[in-house]
Amino acid sequence: MKISLVTASFNSASTIEDTFKSVGLQAFSELEYILVDGASSDATLELAGKYENLISKQVSEPDGGIYDAMNKGIRMATGDVVGLINSDDMLAAPDVLLEVAAAFEDQEVEAVYGDLVYVDAGDVSKTKRVWRSGIYSKQKLARGWYPAHPTVYLRRSVYERFGLFDLDFPLAADGEFLFRIFSKGIRARYIPKIMVRMRTGGATGQRSNLWRQNREIMRGMRKNGIHVSPLFFPAKLLNRTWQRFQGWMAR
Repeated sequence: MKISLVTASFNSASTIEDTFKSVGLQAFSELEYILVDGASSDATLELAGKYENLISKQVSEPDGGIYDAMNKGIRMATGDVVGLINSDDMLAAPDVLLEVAAAFEDQEVEAVYGDLVYVDAGDVSKTKRVWRSGIYSKQKLARGWYPAHPTVYLRRSVYERFGLFDLDFPLAADGEFLFRIFSKGIRARYIPKIMVRMRTGGATGQRSNLWRQNREIMRGMRKNGIHVSPLFFPAKLLNRTWQRFQGWMAR
């Protein structure tokens, strides 16, 4: 089994080497690692040059944003399974891809996902929030549930069946895509393990964008025939508060 792992980057010199190092530490050998860069003007590509033995495919050209770049990477992928790791995130342990591959040994499994921790942007040893994705249920979708997207691995055939990220959702294309596949009964396996360490910040982490993002999430739910529960906003607030509490407990 081959896993394709895609990193989308743009002026990511301050963080991307941590990403490269975490990928390079993986004990899994059948890896195709793809870098899709948006024509960075900083030292991102210079750093990528240090990891030419790790990076299988690389492109650097202007794009329409992170989801457009991810779509490019998915199209370039030739692995049986495709995953995504952002240019400011890190795989949490050297055995992450081994565990993913083991889960996909079951031919019925189409998706694998796990848990994620948000870490301080300036000190990645400090945990800020803990996102425990939990086991999927249809009832959770109505409250806006979906698994931590950076932990999601899919058979390439899933993208072939359901399409790629919809660029009409600039802040929540990942959520819309996950609603799309989970509402159609995708066969998924949850690994109750921290798979990714994600730096806080970014477009969706800005307070000014939270309302816009949640509106997009609700639009993505309706697009895929999912009724938006009256508990949507209370569930989101409770979940984020719980994540912060777990982050505080983990310090």
